[in-house]
Amino acid sequence: MEFAFTDEQAMIAETVQAFFRENATSERTRAAMEGDGIDRELWTSFCTELGLAGIGLPEDFGGAGLGMVEFAIVAEAAGSQVAALPLLGLATAAQAIAAGGTDEQKAEWLPRLVMGEAIASFQGIHGLDVSGNTLNGEVRFVPHGTAADVFVFIRKDGAWIVRKDQAGVSVTGHTTMDQTRPLATVTLANVEAEPLADAQAARDALHAGGWICLAAEALGGAQETLDRTVSYSMERVQFGRLIGSYQAYKHRLADMMVEIEQARSAVYWAACAVDEQAEEADLALHAAKSFAADTYFMCAGNMIQLHGGIGFTWEHDAHLFFKRARSILSMLGNGDWHREQVATLIMGEAA
Repeated sequence: MEFAFTDEQAMIAETVQAFFRENATSERTRAAMEGDGIDRELWTSFCTELGLAGIGLPEDFGGAGLGMVEFAIVAEAAGSQVAALPLLGLATAAQAIAAGGTDEQKAEWLPRLVMGEAIASFQGIHGLDVSGNTLNGEVRFVPHGTAADVFVFIRKDGAWIVRKDQAGVSVTGHTTMDQTRPLATVTLANVEAEPLADAQAARDALHAGGWICLAAEALGGAQETLDRTVSYSMERVQFGRLIGSYQAYKHRLADMMVEIEQARSAVYWAACAVDEQAEEADLALHAAKSFAADTYFMCAGNMIQLHGGIGFTWEHDAHLFFKRARSILSMLGNGDWHREQVATLIMGEAA
């Protein structure tokens, strides 16, 4: 398995890093947080000018036909600036439709998602009342639920598409910790959902895409917290010395760097394993999500502490990273659950 980027992948990385650094500014992110959590101007540029929304989707339906490694590169760059975009919907719902939908379902939704004309979201519906394809009940913690136009709901025995404008569908938004990815409750009252043709493929693609997206975002965010803290340590003076010259401070930065490099290996191992359909793909996905999320949370906490008093203020961006890190930590399974899956895959019943 080759872990070095190709020339094309390196070019994509350079392009998206420059794009998000220039456009996903703190001011624009904070403005989006006051609304539905989406920077609409950034989303339009992301989808139409650079064509990044289709990077992991099939060419036959408007995508770029690339793989999860390329998607992880984009997600890492977006995560490094805590970009207020519905990227997770592309990684989950769009991937589920691409993998398990009929040709008609793909033709209807994928081109619209690629062009940014529609926004997708997802969630598991394990406690929902399902009779055939009729859904009743509440679906909680739906990311960007108020902004989404289409939902993909999954459980062990099925996967369904639900349109937001269908009769019986209502959405209630909530104020959540990470305001760049607000959650909502979707209430379904006798909603006739549209089943995906291959539910198993849809569920597998949704989980793989979601875990890679979150892990890559966590990697990008963790690296940015380190970079910004290092820059601060070379400017702030206390007791006549740069704070970065103190040994205890340097040790914390070194710990962050070590964890980040391990997370980087885990994230791209998982993305590469999915693209190559490797036997260890499931193991790699669980390892990447748990390790990268834990690393980001640790680094974001260190960023606040190592910035001192300014790091605790609303005006500083450290809290944006911390809130995103805390959100990623619990989304699509927390670290304990993913590590249990790793143990089971390695040890079987002995786990």
